[in-house]
Amino acid sequence: MRAELRTLPGDLADAVARRLVAADLAEDPEQAYEFTLAARRLAARVGVVREACGIAAYRAGRWAEALTELRTARRLTGRGGYLPLMADCERALGRPDRALTIINDPGVTGLDREVQIELRIVESGIRRDEGRPAAAAVALQVPELTDGRLRPWSARLFYAYADALLDAGRAEEARDWFGRAAAADTDGETDATERFEELDTAVFEDLAATSDAGEATGPAAAAHEAEGAGSAGGNGPAGEAGPAEDAG
Repeated sequence: MRAELRTLPGDLADAVARRLVAADLAEDPEQAYEFTLAARRLAARVGVVREACGIAAYRAGRWAEALTELRTARRLTGRGGYLPLMADCERALGRPDRALTIINDPGVTGLDREVQIELRIVESGIRRDEGRPAAAAVALQVPELTDGRLRPWSARLFYAYADALLDAGRAEEARDWFGRAAAADTDGETDATERFEELDTAVFEDLAATSDAGEATGPAAAAHEAEGAGSAGGNGPAGEAGPAEDAG
């Protein structure tokens, strides 16, 4: 950022830089966006300023504004790293076809692998929006998923894959991948640890429920059922299905 701001006079560069730093430090997304707008008013022709506006707008859920700013930033800088955010904005605006056009653009193959993976994550989200969780999981089955090497973006890839698996009803596998995401997420970028623990608890509860059901259909329940069958020949309450038969 400092390198790009050198095109501005010294005092102006410092004023813009202060607003960008304030935006980065702000905990409230709306406040961060306001700081970037203040920077834009001072230096609207600097690519990194428009980039900061776009990212801040994206974090604040201002999809249309984010898309406008990121398009401008790309035109000013020529960088393709904004494409995943742009595709996700199109998705959020209810325009999945436009998002897929960005994702499937032939020029994507020349981008950094991290950008390509982020585009796959957006595509996976689109497939889930379409009610196709299996396709969402397939979209993320890239070599980097299982090659055993950890990259700075591995946690996001693992997390998105776990989410897709869970949506597809494959809870056991999802639990495993949330665990891998948690192990790879050293910076706490995701809530993978919480998701893993939630699924871990759910699995234990399912096992306990299965165990309880097994006890209810064991020898004791069978004996009660036999007694009920022996007294069910006549009419009246003895012939109705009581608790023992329900358990059986």
